[in-house]
Amino acid sequence: MTVASSASAPRASAAPRAAAVARPRDPDIVATIGATPLVALDRLFPPARFQVYGKCERFNPGGSVKDRAARSMIEHALSTGELIPGVSTVVESSSGNLGIALAQLCNFHRLGLICVVDPRTTAQNAAIMRAYGAKVEVVDRDPETGEYLPARIARVRELLRTVPDAYWPDQYGNEHNARAHHDTMREIHRALPRAPDYLFLAAGTTGTLRGCAEYIAAHELPTRVVAVDAVGSVIFGPPEPWERGHRRTIPGHGAAVVPPLLRPHLADRVMKVTDLDCVRGCRTLLAKESILAGGSSGAVTAALLDAASWIEPGATCVAILPDGGDRYLDTIYSDSWVESRFG
Repeated sequence: MTVASSASAPRASAAPRAAAVARPRDPDIVATIGATPLVALDRLFPPARFQVYGKCERFNPGGSVKDRAARSMIEHALSTGELIPGVSTVVESSSGNLGIALAQLCNFHRLGLICVVDPRTTAQNAAIMRAYGAKVEVVDRDPETGEYLPARIARVRELLRTVPDAYWPDQYGNEHNARAHHDTMREIHRALPRAPDYLFLAAGTTGTLRGCAEYIAAHELPTRVVAVDAVGSVIFGPPEPWERGHRRTIPGHGAAVVPPLLRPHLADRVMKVTDLDCVRGCRTLLAKESILAGGSSGAVTAALLDAASWIEPGATCVAILPDGGDRYLDTIYSDSWVESRFG
């Protein structure tokens, strides 16, 4: 009978222990942000004329392109010590998607969150933020301007004075919002055999616009940027006389103040769309491509449909579709809501 020596026993278990030590860290939920799919929109835009791809940002874990900005801003503040897990509270203004993205990140990093929203934020979006542990405050219109954004910012400033260890990422002026979208454009550039001729994107904080435009300039790409703004928005200048009095009810693009992130000439072209255009764009995208997309995605789709008259044959276009439509079922995809707003 052969008896194993005592010296051989440790060697049998040494390999598993070494493998455990050498094993790379498993990805967490935050690591899944980015690398979203680029899909052909051939049914809506027949490629015989020109090719259109949609960058589907709904596949981020928080459901929108705002996951990129939230991660960039929060991780930078954590690295500098401006945010301390278990101690700090993030205070931010949002119409919905950034609030959800921040709620996810703050829950992950053990940070408090107070999100200041307005009545256009859907009940579902507010419920998702609360599910992550965020406190949601709703403000009404600013009495001087009749807009929501100035009132949201004013409330953020009040909270910064009264909440201990409060930190404001300030998505409207934070450089790390824009820097997050260098990756967005890098993914688009690498996914295609050549750089797209046109990039269509919705303008709000202008973080996506600036980040993508900076990447395009740094790599000397021939891509022309088409910024899709809302009728009545002031991002690219005062509204024209025909725009005055138009009140936006669909959040996600346009702004009542000029975002500090904006830089002149970032966009090669600006197109403005109405709320009804957003609805039509969303429903057309759903009917033709079976993509259930949100309001700003509808805005970009509407702009592309209008641009078909001037886009040159053979061009390649990419549309950034910021979020999904499951958060708009009670508005954009509700016949009764649409009828009550637009007849």
